[in-house]
Amino acid sequence: MTGDETVADESVDDDIAYGIEEQPPLGESIVLGIQHYLTMVGANIAVPLILASAMGMTDYPGVTARFVGTFFVVSGIATLAQTTFGNRYPIVQGAPFSMLAPALAIVGVVTAGGVSGQPSWEAALLQLQGAIIVAAIVEVAMGYFGLVGKLRRFLSPVVIAPTIALIGLSLFGASQITTPNQSWPLLGLTLGLILLFSQYLDVKHRAFRLYPVILALVIAWATAAALSVLGVIGSGHPGFVDLGAVANTQPIMPIYPFQWGVPQITTAFVVGMFAGVLASIVESIGDYYAVANITGSGAPSAKRINHGIGMEGLMNVFSGIMGTAGSTSYSENIGAIGLTGVASRYVVQIGAAIMLVVGFVGYFGQLIVTIPDPIVGGLFIAMFGQIVAVGISNLRHVDLDSSRNTFIIGFALFVGLAIPAYMGNFESTIAFRESVGLEAAVTSLVDAAGLTNTAVAAPIETAAQAVIDTVYIIGSTGMAVGGLAALILDNTVPGSREERGLAQWDRLTEDESEFDSFWDRWIRTGSNREN
Repeated sequence: MTGDETVADESVDDDIAYGIEEQPPLGESIVLGIQHYLTMVGANIAVPLILASAMGMTDYPGVTARFVGTFFVVSGIATLAQTTFGNRYPIVQGAPFSMLAPALAIVGVVTAGGVSGQPSWEAALLQLQGAIIVAAIVEVAMGYFGLVGKLRRFLSPVVIAPTIALIGLSLFGASQITTPNQSWPLLGLTLGLILLFSQYLDVKHRAFRLYPVILALVIAWATAAALSVLGVIGSGHPGFVDLGAVANTQPIMPIYPFQWGVPQITTAFVVGMFAGVLASIVESIGDYYAVANITGSGAPSAKRINHGIGMEGLMNVFSGIMGTAGSTSYSENIGAIGLTGVASRYVVQIGAAIMLVVGFVGYFGQLIVTIPDPIVGGLFIAMFGQIVAVGISNLRHVDLDSSRNTFIIGFALFVGLAIPAYMGNFESTIAFRESVGLEAAVTSLVDAAGLTNTAVAAPIETAAQAVIDTVYIIGSTGMAVGGLAALILDNTVPGSREERGLAQWDRLTEDESEFDSFWDRWIRTGSNREN
């Protein structure tokens, strides 16, 4: 390692208050752990509420509250599993947006013609569960059989930089930020407080450095709640806090496996969901590199990536069993690490344990729901801006005088924003199929081949739908589009290892032996002791 590399790494470490292996005092860890979870609470609530609305579940408030609570229980268990048995990075696991598109497509198909004999939400949810479980089993195999880790040798900083940056840029258009009915004073208050505590007052007192997010959120929420109680802002205002809804919530919610019924499996739905799983894998790999970069650790080895994706697959299976819509690494808390300098695995595990418990408490879920969108929008701007910067920082390893590199990076960023914006014109995969003219094209193909009214026609239509749905789902995910574009170009356009940043990155990547899996640390170690 050169002197410049050493200085760069030390500068990163200087920004970390608690490293991955460090354990702050329990009381402090509880507050820090809750803070980690508060940064992702908007997204972890948005996914179930979007699905509940699409399924017609919102007509049953008690069921909806239990549905939201289940997401927090699954998030807590998945985070504990990933940080203990998986990649062991301090990354919170939560409901994935990358799997939301196929989930909404499944809901749309199931509920389109009406459902007899059971509520429409229940029929849709059982199909959703079955699709997630089967698609996730494939993800488990991809991880633990080492298929995902083999991709690592094709990943250079030229690929990783735009992929991570697009994780942050993908939410610049989030409704919590860009809605026409925005409360800019409340959003500005939240964002201003985060900046004040994390960037200006962080040297004044340790509390400002460690707790900027939770301090800003509590102050902003208390302000909104006070204005709501005093009648300054009414129920139609985006900053309104409905405290009455908290008091009327069921205290304890029963949450258990197969609580909605036995999952149902439909092949077409499984294929569509697997496209969402692939997009989730791409995003998670970007998250692994981001958290390694921001904590000053070596880039993740193939072994660590394999265990991370394998565990995500297992937790997706678990989420299907519990009746939610999947689980994946959350970029929000990576941004929190950058702002607070708290990268402790122990802190994240404490937060996960708390979320696991309070997920059963109706009051908690409803209280979290009262956090107004403008406050969540302020959090998003601070968190995802940090992630964009983390992605760009990878370019320090790359020769930016190379026109090859600048073209690939610029192209990947552009298509990673442009194609999802185009896909946004279609509300679902069904609308995209209609735009492409899928049904007419398949009919013409079947007629031309003389296969009309044969057993071959249906599989052809199913396969065509799967291809179109995959294009739509991946095309709707910015980091997947940009990451795949950069991956293909970087590995086909001629360029030296030094030019691409691989030579320097190889020196900074952790050795396979540096990552000890659960098997290495407990099972194999125990066997060696006995022998």
